[in-house]
Amino acid sequence: GGPNAGGLAEPGAKGYNPAEVKANGGGVPVSNYSLQPQFMGREGSKDVFFDPAELGKLQGTGDLEARVGGGSGYEAPGGVNAYYAKPMPDVEVKGEPVEALAFLEELQARERLVKDKDGKVATVLGIGPCIGEDAPGDIQHVVLSSPPGFEYVEGQSLSVTPGGKDKKGKPHKPRLYSIASTRYGDLCDGKTVSLCVRRAEFSDPATGEADPAKAGVCSGQLCDAKVGDTFKVAGPVGKTMLLPADPSADVIMVGTGTGVAPFRGFCHRLFMEPTPAAHTFAGTAWLFLGVPVSAGLLYPEEFEAMKRRGGGQLRVTTAISREQQNAGGGRKYVQDCLREEGVEVFNRVNAGGSIYFCGLKGMMPGILEAMESVAKEQGLSWEETLNGWKKNKQWHVEVY
Repeated sequence: GGPNAGGLAEPGAKGYNPAEVKANGGGVPVSNYSLQPQFMGREGSKDVFFDPAELGKLQGTGDLEARVGGGSGYEAPGGVNAYYAKPMPDVEVKGEPVEALAFLEELQARERLVKDKDGKVATVLGIGPCIGEDAPGDIQHVVLSSPPGFEYVEGQSLSVTPGGKDKKGKPHKPRLYSIASTRYGDLCDGKTVSLCVRRAEFSDPATGEADPAKAGVCSGQLCDAKVGDTFKVAGPVGKTMLLPADPSADVIMVGTGTGVAPFRGFCHRLFMEPTPAAHTFAGTAWLFLGVPVSAGLLYPEEFEAMKRRGGGQLRVTTAISREQQNAGGGRKYVQDCLREEGVEVFNRVNAGGSIYFCGLKGMMPGILEAMESVAKEQGLSWEETLNGWKKNKQWHVEVY
């Protein structure tokens, strides 16, 4: 339904509304999480699961078929509490206690619980395009089962080893992908992990045609995956992109393209899931996202839902390079947005907030130049400011 269907929370309401969470990327797969045409456009289908009886039981409730078939209109018998087998603390929401999603709240950021050499099998549970048909390239959202022994927190990465052999006849080396879901996963049961994958393609400069000989092996396999396919995974990896421990600290996120992946996880945790973390978050989350065209905006419906729930706590600033102009009349990129909003960004980080960057490494020179110009306009030493942010662990960069 529309934004007000199913009794969704009013803007600013922090109350947990399971229908809204499920309709916007959490709790149940959205309609396009299947490559099978007969299921496209449906709110939910149990067929996005490889084996519903084994993989889809929600903390032992066994109500997958009714839940997924009912889409965002489904309500579990017994209410929200029926989703979870373990007792969990209540969270006060406008004076009314709500069962909190809390069975993974104690997870710490640990690395390589599963080593590459011991990679475990993850099954594709769902897959669907992240961008519109008019956008260049191919970006897929891939939902994988989380294998035994693999646990992660927001901001970490997953290692995926593609199948087959390289040109020398040796097994392929693993590739790292930023995780795009929260520790609870897109089904809120702690048993899945999601990736946002761009198909790596290289075009001939002379003809503009894609050169299949130089296509990305792992990204191609992931983007072409069907429900039920398996991949060897390991990890998690990374402690660079973790959310601040202080729930009052601002979170400023700067990403280009699939660099939005960890920020999707951040925002689902802070605004969509009924966790103590979401309840206690008192800062502002501000996303700067750069894409080439409007159809290339990733997860737009989800971010709109999160903005409604955030009631001003979530801001989204976009730079659509082929459709917007910067102050000089050229194409607008994320660094131009940072330059325009620079004073407020600096004030928020200097007040204790953290700033994160994720995307292609080529975005960083322009960003650093923009930040330096903002510092100079305020009479600040950029070198001293940056060193201070790094020392205080407020500056987080993960580029590839």
